Amino acid sequence: MADADVRDATPSDAADIARIQLATWRTAYADLLPPSVMAELDTGAAEARWREAVDGPVTVLVAEEGGRPVGFAAGGPAPAEESASADGSAPPDADSVALVGTVLVEPRWGRRGHGGRLLVRLAQQLGRNGATRGIAWVAEADQATTSFFRGAGWAPDGTVRTLDAAGRPLRELRLSGPLDLELDLA
Repeated sequence: MADADVRDATPSDAADIARIQLATWRTAYADLLPPSVMAELDTGAAEARWREAVDGPVTVLVAEEGGRPVGFAAGGPAPAEESASADGSAPPDADSVALVGTVLVEPRWGRRGHGGRLLVRLAQQLGRNGATRGIAWVAEADQATTSFFRGAGWAPDGTVRTLDAAGRPLRELRLSGPLDLELDLA
């Protein structure tokens, strides 16, 4: 494998991040999301949202291999409604919970450690910003992503939600786990 690295994203990365997101969604989520949702994915709109996110309070990272962007991750402080218990109450550590919004690696670059590097680096940055625990929402049917987070020591915490994906229910599990992660590519 060529040199692999993770770095902070810049606004100039927005086009690559959008490309990676849409390519990954079209591959990984084709069976989870209705065709109408997949057809509405717009590169220009995604690029604009990522340019805004990179300039905002969210931490956005890019994984590179041989100088080429191949994946990205984003996260930040968890909004109260994302970290609330199933009954809607705030957990005792609500002020130090981080939301890992996404960790995506373009499918053709998968299984090379990029996702692990992204999650470890994101966890480190979130921890430096005062977070002590992370959460992530994962489609219940997305076994690959669930396995990825389980490999990092994260597990479902009993909270679920159902989103409306163009009239099709999409059930998500909330995974929770530590931010003191170490990279193990063995």
